[in-house]
Amino acid sequence: MTGELLRAEGIGKRFGGFVALEGITVSFAAGQLTSIIGPNGAGKSTFFNILSGALTPTSGKLHFKGRELNGLPQHRFVHQGISRSYQITNIFPDLSVHENVRVAAQALIVSYDIWRNRARMVELDARADAALDAVGLLARRSGLAKFLSHGQQRALEIAVALVSEPELLLLDEPTAGMGPEETKDMVALLERLADKRTVLLVEHKMKMVLGLSKRVVVLHHGRLLADGAPDEIRSNPEVRRVYLGQSEGYG
Repeated sequence: MTGELLRAEGIGKRFGGFVALEGITVSFAAGQLTSIIGPNGAGKSTFFNILSGALTPTSGKLHFKGRELNGLPQHRFVHQGISRSYQITNIFPDLSVHENVRVAAQALIVSYDIWRNRARMVELDARADAALDAVGLLARRSGLAKFLSHGQQRALEIAVALVSEPELLLLDEPTAGMGPEETKDMVALLERLADKRTVLLVEHKMKMVLGLSKRVVVLHHGRLLADGAPDEIRSNPEVRRVYLGQSEGYG
């Protein structure tokens, strides 16, 4: 896949008198894994929430495959081909692993039909199992979600996002709260996912981002600081200055 998939043009966001984002213009190519990074308070989460439809920009325009998304409600972003996970794990702990994903699949095709026999929707089971297989959880499909490890729960949330078969997958800090081994497993999963779709993620772990991403977008104080390949970002003096002394390290 090549070409521009998502474009943010002149994006700004204000909360009262506070300017969270100002004048951000950046495009995201199809078939790439791109990371959005920046120090705390850089505006990463706000920008990510605008890209996923959770927030509406105060100024600027958002286009996906050439179509303007401004004013579109968040649930319609999924139907356009954009799906996301969240920074805080967001699953149903007392449902089975399979049921978590199946509920998400059913929400995409069933509307206001409480009498429809869900057991007959065999295609939903297949879609749910395909998403679980993609994240390595098919063998755990029958167990309750609350008994998964933290890393597995994060993978389950990604499966929930995958069941809509998105062209663009947005992942908000997928390695949050993970130790080294779980992070290693998640990186391997992200590499597999990026082989088949466009992935955009927000992360704090610089070494991981620079090793995994094809492209990196850096925000600072709500503005675009840098945009380029990992080697370009690594050698950028302004980025190095911003990250100097950060606990994750830079090299």
